[in-house]
Amino acid sequence: MSKKSMCKACWNITKAYLNSEEKWWARGMLGVVVALNLAQVYFMVELNTWYNDFYNVLQNYDYDQFWPLIGVFSGLAFFYIIAAVYAVYIRQMLEIRWRTWMTRRYLDSWMGHQVFYRMKVLGTDLDNPDQRISEDINQFITYTLTLSLGLLKQLTILAAFVVILWNLSGTIDIPAGDSVLSIPGYMVFISLFYAICGTWLADKVGHKLIGLNFDQQRYEADFRFNMVRVRENAESIAFYGGEEPELMGFRERFSCVIKNFWSLMRQTKLLNFYIQGYAQLAVIVPLIMAAPKYFGGEMQLGGLMQTISAFGRVQDALSYFVESYDSIASYIAVLRRLDGFTGHMAEVDSMEDAFIRAYEGNKAVCLETFNVRLPDNRLLIDSLELNLMPGERLLISGRSGCGKSTLLRALAGIWPYGSGKASFMEGTRYLFLPQRPYLPLGSLRRAIYYPQPVPENETDDLAQLMERAGIGGLASSLDEVDEWSRILSLGEQQRLAFVRILLYKPQVLFLDESTSALDEENERSVYELIRRELPYTACISVGHRSSLAAYHDKRLKLDGNGGWQLEDI
Repeated sequence: MSKKSMCKACWNITKAYLNSEEKWWARGMLGVVVALNLAQVYFMVELNTWYNDFYNVLQNYDYDQFWPLIGVFSGLAFFYIIAAVYAVYIRQMLEIRWRTWMTRRYLDSWMGHQVFYRMKVLGTDLDNPDQRISEDINQFITYTLTLSLGLLKQLTILAAFVVILWNLSGTIDIPAGDSVLSIPGYMVFISLFYAICGTWLADKVGHKLIGLNFDQQRYEADFRFNMVRVRENAESIAFYGGEEPELMGFRERFSCVIKNFWSLMRQTKLLNFYIQGYAQLAVIVPLIMAAPKYFGGEMQLGGLMQTISAFGRVQDALSYFVESYDSIASYIAVLRRLDGFTGHMAEVDSMEDAFIRAYEGNKAVCLETFNVRLPDNRLLIDSLELNLMPGERLLISGRSGCGKSTLLRALAGIWPYGSGKASFMEGTRYLFLPQRPYLPLGSLRRAIYYPQPVPENETDDLAQLMERAGIGGLASSLDEVDEWSRILSLGEQQRLAFVRILLYKPQVLFLDESTSALDEENERSVYELIRRELPYTACISVGHRSSLAAYHDKRLKLDGNGGWQLEDI
């Protein structure tokens, strides 16, 4: 990532908030923080002048002026502390509001238009999007504010103290053969030369930290994600006795974390050696340069101390990039990750739907020249023509891998490969039930109502519906909060999903082997329940059991090479 593209990415992300609906609040708070930082610089300049007066009083043993100057220092220090504390406090207020706005925006973009799913299907899914939203946004905002405000403050300090240092330095005469070379403000040039050399060397020593920080975040997230996967699939792993392979996976990922961290430590050690040496040398340089004037009687002790202080301020300002190099390296790594994630989401979101979707006519589902393909462009279904009236049931069958589930995804509007037109009646609501239903975290009641929110004034008799679906024993646990996808068997989860259907009341229902864990009696019971309670709901099922034919009116056979056959049952 070049410096130009990095700056452009940073500005694009930042200006989105500064031009948002919160722009006046954000700009106002940013202005206050900038003003407080400038106030700190003002008090630094006043304190620098105070050094001259105070140390001259000490040198002259002027006790009458000692306590008044202590009073002046106390006042300056008090207001400096107030400005410094509130500069941080208000900056953190801005961070909270900015992070809240940015997190909501990224969550909306990630979840909107099914980007979270399309990124996986399209093969553009990046590693650990959860980390990019939860951690990278926070770090981006923190680094953006601290580094940019720090740079502004140091530039202001530089502008103020360069003038002071120039006036204090006076002119140095350097013999050059028969003539004398006079250099005014020579300490400014020394400070500038020292800082430029220091910054260049810091970049040479620490540039590897950018890539190492980027990799460290990725390895840490991969290690954490692997542990989450084990927790989510604990029962399957236990049945397989897969503890050793999982431990091996943990060790492999953790070894990447440790190996990269050792490289990070070694590179940081080199940079710290350089930074500490650079800082210590900066203490003695102004003393050496000002010593001739002081011992020659041209400068009093106050002037010497003021010069050292001014040189230190100028040096700190010019050395900003040296002192902040480690943070800048981490910031660039975060910016790369966040910019990549932003770009991929925008790319996926801007893609046009492969299929034409329309809401017209009186047919529950109408497919015209419907072609379904795989990502490698291989044709699964060629020019499918299908008309399904309200209340009709269609069974899709065929060998594994022939495109049954892919056809459902295309009908549901989440598959991006293919062409053709799918029409539904105006106002159609459809519901897709996979083989393993998704149960969100929270109460059992919330899991049953999903994807709807639990109504404030609930009128449904959930206990009765659960009893009719064969899970009446769970009615007493409706308000218990637990990890229900782990507690309930697959068969119980599938029956719970049929209660969800009765609550959602879709006009079109997609069932992808949604009764695979049920015995034939329970399978018959839930299909009859849907037919009885939702007689006008069109149902499209995928399944292998021959018993499913009894609950459907039509059968669509797929051969996986584009061919298909539609017949009445």
